[in-house]
Amino acid sequence: MINVNQVYKSVLVVLQQEKRGVLTPVEFNKIATTSQQEIYMEYFDELNQLLRQPQTSLAYADRYALLDEKIQIFKRTENRSTSATGTVTPTVSVQELGDVVYFANSTADGREVQRIQKHEVYTTNQGNLTAPTAYYPVYTYENNIIQIYPTSINNGTDDIQLNYLKYPADPKWGFTIDTELGNYIYNDQNSVDFEIHQSDAPLLISKILGYAGVMTQDQLALQLAAGKEQQIDIDGQK
Repeated sequence: MINVNQVYKSVLVVLQQEKRGVLTPVEFNKIATTSQQEIYMEYFDELNQLLRQPQTSLAYADRYALLDEKIQIFKRTENRSTSATGTVTPTVSVQELGDVVYFANSTADGREVQRIQKHEVYTTNQGNLTAPTAYYPVYTYENNIIQIYPTSINNGTDDIQLNYLKYPADPKWGFTIDTELGNYIYNDQNSVDFEIHQSDAPLLISKILGYAGVMTQDQLALQLAAGKEQQIDIDGQK
């Protein structure tokens, strides 16, 4: 976790030092959400690149271990109950759904539910050999809703275990306004910290500075952010 107040203060200090103006909390929250999402998606781009490389060097192992540590933050396992129609909905928006496991009862061994595509539902259900059963269930996944087949397996109480990667929650710098001075006062009770890994704090700040430059059409702020991000990349490769 990265403290949202520390990031906001760091951004304001840089902008103030360079005499680039002020970034309001509302503007910051919008930019912060986009910046965190970009860094989060970059984890998976980097993972794909690493998996294509020979897995023999110590440098690769170190990079992979750190990347896995970053992704682990968003891994979740939860037990959910099927509805009367066999649907299951995760409690949060899912970035990538992993294993779906069905438990016939509290003492039964779990059975992995196989995923099929929506267009395969009819042929799968109608085939004598492919029709899903409680022993060989299947599911479709669309719009964050899991549909289990056969729909008759709806025991109702935590009978489905979901393993997935969740999206990071939107960061928020919460505040109140001083009634006398009119300035913003940080409110930690109404704030949401960044969920990405602490090591990405410098990259996060540079991205926010870059977006701040775009919003104000300030080329110097853009160059400043680009320079900082380039330095981060160079330092990370040493």
